Amino acid sequence: MDTFIQQIINGLVLGSMYALVALGYTMVYGIINLINFAHGEVLMVGALVSWTVVTALADMGLPGWLLLLISLVAAILVCTTLSFTVEKIAYRPLRSAPRLAPLITAMGVSLLLQTLAMIVWKPTVKSYPILLPMEPYHIGGAVINTVQICILVSTAVTLAALMFLVNRTKLGRAMRATAENPRVAGLMGVRPDTVISATFIIGASLAALAGVMYAANYGSVTHMMGFLPGLKAFTAAVFGGIGNLAGAMVGGVLLGLIEALGAGYIGDFTGGVLGSHYQDVFAFIVLILVLTLRPQGLMGERVADRA
Repeated sequence: MDTFIQQIINGLVLGSMYALVALGYTMVYGIINLINFAHGEVLMVGALVSWTVVTALADMGLPGWLLLLISLVAAILVCTTLSFTVEKIAYRPLRSAPRLAPLITAMGVSLLLQTLAMIVWKPTVKSYPILLPMEPYHIGGAVINTVQICILVSTAVTLAALMFLVNRTKLGRAMRATAENPRVAGLMGVRPDTVISATFIIGASLAALAGVMYAANYGSVTHMMGFLPGLKAFTAAVFGGIGNLAGAMVGGVLLGLIEALGAGYIGDFTGGVLGSHYQDVFAFIVLILVLTLRPQGLMGERVADRA
């Protein structure tokens, strides 16, 4: 039971980070039907910017929580600027092109950002400083630390704020109108280009937050760290229902739980043949099953094909 509770905690923490990145995927897809495969690299840039700021200010004697907050603000500023630029330069000119063109472009942007990050920050794994107290809190035989509590709380607050933004604000109404029909929304006074740029900026902010969380929780950063979490977050978005905000949240949390429980018990199920380092396989097993059995995802709606 202690192992089960511990894996549930680990899964909720991991799923929270997946959910934040998955929201960026699903928001962009919901408005312009684009799978932004460069979104995982935004997480990576956020983590590396945070590391740069923390190491640069480490000798100033600032409290750890303040260093983390300053680095988070810097990461959000850099990531939102980067995402806005990528959307304007790489994606906007291809908005009327066949769907394969922006998809290939997104893959190219992903590789470009990885290469630029390798040049700027060098291809080495860097240790992320411990900024918050690491004393464990015990829940039965399981433990949870301050960083993990902050991840869960900040994710819950962020997701609640995002749902309020989308459902209760003028910008949210404009986003929903643009997703429904950009041309009609334009006739009603909505500026689709501005709404799309705002969507990329919001998604980048969430990815930057996830990147800082990821670095603080796992203690290391590298130019390759965004690829696998980005791919798993895409899986979470498909799992929950691509284009559905609630589905992205549910898909991210469920995927984190599946991965954590799988890593905790795969050794018992296979008699020790497979270990916890095979945990990544569960995300892609889920993706295959969802695409085979329920392509629209858990909370997605089936869309009829047009004649």
